[in-house]
Amino acid sequence: MKGLDVDHDVEIVGWGHTPFGRLPEETLESLIVAAAREAIASAGLRPREIDEIVLGTYNAGLQPLAFPSSLVLEADDDLLFTPATRVENACASGSAALLCGVRAIRSGQARRVLVVGAEKMTHASAEVVGGALLGADYEHAGECAPAGFARLFADVAEAYFTKYGDHSDALARIAAKNHRNGVVNPYAHLRSDLGFEFCSTVGPRNPVVAGPLRRTDCCPVSDGAAAVVLAAPGGAPRAPAVRIRALAQANDFLPAARRHPLAFAAAHGAWQAALGQARVRLSDLHLLELHDCFTIAELLEYEVVGLCPPGGGGQVILGGVVDRDGTLPVNPSGGLKAKGHPVGATGVSQHVMAVLQLTGTAGAMQIPGATVAGVFNMGGLAVANYASVLERVR
Repeated sequence: MKGLDVDHDVEIVGWGHTPFGRLPEETLESLIVAAAREAIASAGLRPREIDEIVLGTYNAGLQPLAFPSSLVLEADDDLLFTPATRVENACASGSAALLCGVRAIRSGQARRVLVVGAEKMTHASAEVVGGALLGADYEHAGECAPAGFARLFADVAEAYFTKYGDHSDALARIAAKNHRNGVVNPYAHLRSDLGFEFCSTVGPRNPVVAGPLRRTDCCPVSDGAAAVVLAAPGGAPRAPAVRIRALAQANDFLPAARRHPLAFAAAHGAWQAALGQARVRLSDLHLLELHDCFTIAELLEYEVVGLCPPGGGGQVILGGVVDRDGTLPVNPSGGLKAKGHPVGATGVSQHVMAVLQLTGTAGAMQIPGATVAGVFNMGGLAVANYASVLERVR
């Protein structure tokens, strides 16, 4: 598990976020520009003070432009000649970009780095999107299937149900929780409180997508962008700042045969590394933003972060532990399930959502007194895993 030396601070001093959703009037460029401009302005910096740019985007054929790094320079002419690099690590591309930015500061190559995550997806057909997402899977890359990754996570759900019993109601409760949270998130793609009954019932408005997964168990295809400005301490005049206490990465083998479907072993590794680097326990955290691309993913991530032993996720959601007013709120933003999942934007967005909480600027989403948060973002089926611990410092 690779991570950061916690003795050298990197702070998030600025942030920006576009709405997520079906945005036909927007382009990949316009989304990138909007998020970048907002992040630089919120940091109180001039564009010429940005030393480096990192853009996270997946693409995989969703866009004909496969070389978008310099699109960020369109945010301001004074960004001309700023080094800009595009990085990709499937659904964790945003966190991969964030880690690259942190390393640039820690290496001394940069003092202030603009990190942007973005994706434009909704213009493409279900077949194209499904095929693009399957590009992140060893066995099915190159196939074209509308269900895409839903089929892979349906296999995980079926394995879980076989071992621990039918947890369809638990998945529906996760969906209902995140939809309820998404209602008060102004950036969210889906802002309807669907309720447990709707999420647990199969019907014309909530059909089965694959295996036991209903439409409400799957995150939507979304457009959107998010951005942060990273700085060494004292690198920006902004009053509020959030320190990255830990940012760890762990990768698993890509072939499914080399991974147990319920183990999420590298996810465990990344999470434990992050807690160790930050020198915190789960009980020290005030909220979590977890990668709930499908409800079964969030259920398994309860085990990953240590909320329950294997097979205990149903009791976690049933007991209200992860509700907004629970012991450890999970996805008060609505998560990917309600906020949306523009693939390259997600990792950056999760960190922005946590920063809003830690700086007391989350509005109706606010968890009172939150000062320390955890973030988990994964690419593929728990293949590329990133875990962060963030803390407000001023």
